[in-house]
Amino acid sequence: MKVETIAIQAGRTIDKDIGAVMPPIHLTTTYQRGNDTGLVYSRLDNPNRKALEECLTALEEGSEAIAFASGMAAVAGVFQALQHGDHILLADDTYFGVRELTMNIMSRWGLQHTLVDMTDLAAIRASIRDNTRLIWIETPSNPMLKITDISAVAGIAKDRGILLGVDGTWATPILQKPLLLGADYVVHSSTKCLGGHSDLTGGVVVAREGAELTPSIREIQAIGGAVPSAFDCWLLLRGIRTLPWRMRGHCANALEIAEYLETHPLVHRVHYPGLASHPANRLASEQMSGFGGMLSIQVKGGTDVAARVAAGTRIFTQATSLGGVESLIEHRAPIEGATSKTPTDLLRISVGLEHVSDLLADLEQALNDQDKTRVANPDNQ
Repeated sequence: MKVETIAIQAGRTIDKDIGAVMPPIHLTTTYQRGNDTGLVYSRLDNPNRKALEECLTALEEGSEAIAFASGMAAVAGVFQALQHGDHILLADDTYFGVRELTMNIMSRWGLQHTLVDMTDLAAIRASIRDNTRLIWIETPSNPMLKITDISAVAGIAKDRGILLGVDGTWATPILQKPLLLGADYVVHSSTKCLGGHSDLTGGVVVAREGAELTPSIREIQAIGGAVPSAFDCWLLLRGIRTLPWRMRGHCANALEIAEYLETHPLVHRVHYPGLASHPANRLASEQMSGFGGMLSIQVKGGTDVAARVAAGTRIFTQATSLGGVESLIEHRAPIEGATSKTPTDLLRISVGLEHVSDLLADLEQALNDQDKTRVANPDNQ
C-alpha cells in the first residue's frame, strides 16, 4: 500500500457494535478481569494506544512501535534501556533537551557520552570506544539542519556491533525511513509534525526486527508509566491521517520561503537542505523524498536584530514548537539557555500551511523594518 493509504487505514477498525468509522476514545483506567482482550490496566495498554502503535509501525516499516507521553520520554526510554557504564555518541548539534538529558541526568546513572560531528565519518570512527553501545543521530538536525548519512553511519555501527538510533522528528516517516537505511531505532516527538495541530504531546520509538533493546524499552514504557493518554492517542491518529498531504504543503511552502530568504539583504545564511547552496543538498536528496517544513536563518546585526525580527512578524507566531499547521518563529539561543551552542543570530522557522504569499509578505515586512534600521544606524549594530 502507498503511504497515503497506510496513514488512513493502519490502526483503524470499524466499531462492531454501532458501525462507527472512527474509533471511540477509551477513557478507562482499568478493565474487568477475564475479558477477551487481555487488557488489565491502562498504564500497561489501551485500545487507542494499541491502534496508534500499529499505525506508526506500518508507517516506519518497523517491527514494533512504543508510544510515550512526549518525545523526550521516548528518547529517555531508549537511553534508560542501556547499561551502567555504556557509552553513546551524540551529534554535536543534537537537540538541547537530549544533550541536557544525557549530561545532567543519565550521567548520574553512569551513562557516558561523546559529542561528535555526525557529518564527519572519520570523526565517528575515531570516537568509538570499547564500551560504545549506541550512536544517536538527528537528521535533519535541530536547529542547524545538518544532514547525516544514515546508511554510512549504519555501516559503521554494524561493523562495530553498535546500535544506531535516529531522531526523525523533522523529516517524519513520510520523507525519510531510517529503519530501511539501516537504523535500529527511529524516534519521533509526535507532538510535532505527526500530530500536526499543536494540541497534544507525545513521542514514539519504532524498532527494526530483532533490535536488542526493544523488550527493555517496552518494559520501561509499562513500568515507568510515561504513556500518552487515550485522548492524546486518538488525537494523534487523527492528525496522522492527513500527514502525507500536510508534509507536501510544508515542503512546498518552506522551499519557496527559503529561496526568498537567500536573496534578502538582512539574511546572511539560510539553513535548508532543499537549497542547492546547502552543503548536504545532494545527500538529502538521496535519503529524503522531500526537505520538510523547517528552516533556520542567521541575520545580520546579531542577537538584538534577530529578536526584533521574531517580534515583528504578524502571521508567524513567536513560540516554541514546530510542525503544526500554523507558522511559528523563534529566536532560538535564548530559549536553550546558557549552555546553548546555537548561534545567537539564528531564527528557527516552522513553516505552516497558510498561503505562501501571506507568509512571504509577513517575513518581508519584519525583515525590511530591521534592515532599514540597521542601514540607518550602522554604528549601533
